[in-house]
Amino acid sequence: MARGWESKSVEAQQAEAIEPTAQTRTRLTPEAAARARDRETLRLSRQRVLQQLERAQNPRHRKLLQDELAALDDKLRQFEP
Repeated sequence: MARGWESKSVEAQQAEAIEPTAQTRTRLTPEAAARARDRETLRLSRQRVLQQLERAQNPRHRKLLQDELAALDDKLRQFEP
């Protein structure tokens, strides 16, 4: 029983330690949040394409992935200031 209480105490302390940092974060407008999500989605897609390109053997598939990578890079450039 003591172990359960102890872990709950630690859990509460961790929650209290995290809480102030969550409050200090700046809130994004809905448009800025959507833009950040879109940018992150493109970044993750680019990472996935790069991983596939490393493993691709077929020249046609590699060309397709390279074209997709170029298109993703173009879209990511739109997010740069």
